[in-house]
Amino acid sequence: MQLYELILGAINWQKYVNFIDWQKLLITVGEKVGIIFLFSVLMLLLRRIGKALINHFFKRYRAKYQDTVTEKRIRTFHTLSINILSYILWFFWLYSVLSTLGVPVGTLIASAGVFSLAIGLGAQSFVTDIVSGFFILLEKQVEVGEYVQINNIRGTIAAVGLRTTQIVSDDGTLNFIPNRSVTMIANMSRNNMTAMVQISILPETPITKLIKIIEQVNQREVKNYPDIIGEPKIIGTMNLPDGKLVFQVNITTKNGAQAEISHQFLALYLSELNQKGIQLPSSPVVFQKQS
Repeated sequence: MQLYELILGAINWQKYVNFIDWQKLLITVGEKVGIIFLFSVLMLLLRRIGKALINHFFKRYRAKYQDTVTEKRIRTFHTLSINILSYILWFFWLYSVLSTLGVPVGTLIASAGVFSLAIGLGAQSFVTDIVSGFFILLEKQVEVGEYVQINNIRGTIAAVGLRTTQIVSDDGTLNFIPNRSVTMIANMSRNNMTAMVQISILPETPITKLIKIIEQVNQREVKNYPDIIGEPKIIGTMNLPDGKLVFQVNITTKNGAQAEISHQFLALYLSELNQKGIQLPSSPVVFQKQS
């Protein structure tokens, strides 16, 4: 009985196979694959031509304006233009492929029920990203190459797009932040900055002598650093919130130079103090607060 059923099933399967017009099917599949391949090649070609035109335009524009502020603005819109070009090409490629396969894209989205709802929610997030990105660019909140902190991420702006902002952290990590998630931007590349130099000291350190030595170093070295603006300001002895006892000097610098100036002058101060016999702690002195 089982053998008979197997034979009968094989005969029925053979009928279905014979019913299919394999030649027509192969021709149809070949045509679809060929059209999709042509669309893909066309998209790659348009992307290459579009990028070349954008690069050429911004290269000429960059040669016309040489100041630093304009350069940052040009780099921002350069990356944004390439970003927009990619979005447009990918949209038309996907639409063309689905249309070639006979998928009624408009009808599918309109009548897909839950799928349509999911698309709508995704589109809502996408639109929110674009609107947020538009206002970030319109208000010139950040530019490519600036050192900023967005939310809790600090680093250098690598790209500003309509959907995401890219930041390279100090350790080299590339962070992609959706524009709708940007709630706070601290731009540290727009105004003059302050390099805070803190020297750990002992309670018995001769402060008057220490101040004279620091003033001598400032008088001798400040002129060698064009990024320093004005004279350094001696704040004096400070007890930090964590209990450390330090002597602080504030130096106003051009934006982006504060870290380097802080490191350089801390080394200069320590070297001079050691040469003049000022005893400094080998580890920070911490005072316990009395309750």
